[in-house]
Amino acid sequence: MTETSDTRSAADEARDTPRGGLRRVMRYLPMVAPVLLWAVPCWVLLYAGQHWPLAVTLTGTALFALGLIGMPLAMARGHGRRQQDGAAIVGDTLLGSAWVLFTWSVLLGVLLRAALAVAGVGDGQERARIVTWAVLGVAAVLLVWGYAEARRVPRVRRLDVQLPRLGAGLDGTRVVLITDTHYGPLDRARWSARVCETVNTLEADLVCHTGDIADGTADRRRAQAAPLGTVQATRARVYVTGNHEYYSEAQGWVDLMDELGWEPLRNRHLLLERGGDTLVVAGVDDVTAESSGLAGHGAHLDGALQGADPDLPVLLLAHQPKFVDRAAAQGVDLQLSGHTHGGQIWPFHYLVRLDQPALAGLSHHGPRTLLYTSRGTGFWGPPFRVFAPSEITLLVLRSPQHSA
Repeated sequence: MTETSDTRSAADEARDTPRGGLRRVMRYLPMVAPVLLWAVPCWVLLYAGQHWPLAVTLTGTALFALGLIGMPLAMARGHGRRQQDGAAIVGDTLLGSAWVLFTWSVLLGVLLRAALAVAGVGDGQERARIVTWAVLGVAAVLLVWGYAEARRVPRVRRLDVQLPRLGAGLDGTRVVLITDTHYGPLDRARWSARVCETVNTLEADLVCHTGDIADGTADRRRAQAAPLGTVQATRARVYVTGNHEYYSEAQGWVDLMDELGWEPLRNRHLLLERGGDTLVVAGVDDVTAESSGLAGHGAHLDGALQGADPDLPVLLLAHQPKFVDRAAAQGVDLQLSGHTHGGQIWPFHYLVRLDQPALAGLSHHGPRTLLYTSRGTGFWGPPFRVFAPSEITLLVLRSPQHSA
């Protein structure tokens, strides 16, 4: 018995060692990441063989050092206890700029430099300077374009979604999805009003908001959220919480949405009836709700579907795509989610996929469950969207009975 126990302990220790190493890496990542974000572009642009005049090198290094020091300080003042919107804007903008500079410093610092060398263009110093100007040019273009993409009213993305169990009477039901509006430090009250005006042109039967309304409390962001009260739907306007609500007094957002005429689907459902057929529209709190410690909040699909006829088709609102595993296990027909922002700033897309089963668009899960993941209507933090355009989504539900 002693030998067996010793063997098991050794095996467990061997398995735990990589996990312990990963935990240590994750623990230090918040300290290491800002250094890499600023140090790598600094090296590629100033020190990787360019031999700039001393004044240029010193000035550039000082700017990168200011960014490295200023970004975390501004973000701490903006998103920490003080909640200073001006500091948040500075910190978020620096974060987005650093990410774009880092990405293209790595890509062009390796690929373009190698291509120039293979092509025999210039000497080492000339190639290094070409890389510097290319990185700065690409970053500048992407940041200007990305800012315009983030601040514009999203384009409408329309798609037909066939649900095998949907009755013919519900064929053509128009569902509009907005999500991740993230009202925040940058005042977007006018943008919010224009988004709602666009939604109202779509003649929706059902309008859904799948959470992350804002960064900040309902009292603080009320003016930006107020236009949501003007949204029109022939049947219902429904809302579920996102993870950011649980950073900002979630119950206050639930109460405000109720005040604005939206129906919070907190682990419950309603029935949408048309033409003699019925659709169950259910919603759950975000998966982070239970760990938030807020009494009465948590994601409970059984509670959301309690009392619903199991033979009826189910449309489920859940903020995070990864809830689809539970939805598929329960035979949900269609889940609507947001959260991913489609990556927001490329290539953050690849990191999102480590945490979520889908990045954007329609995907299949299990024998009958469809998941639609929106790229989001607004933006979080850095006011940029690069290769991840925002969207207002119009889903037209189709019945195979009607097609037949």
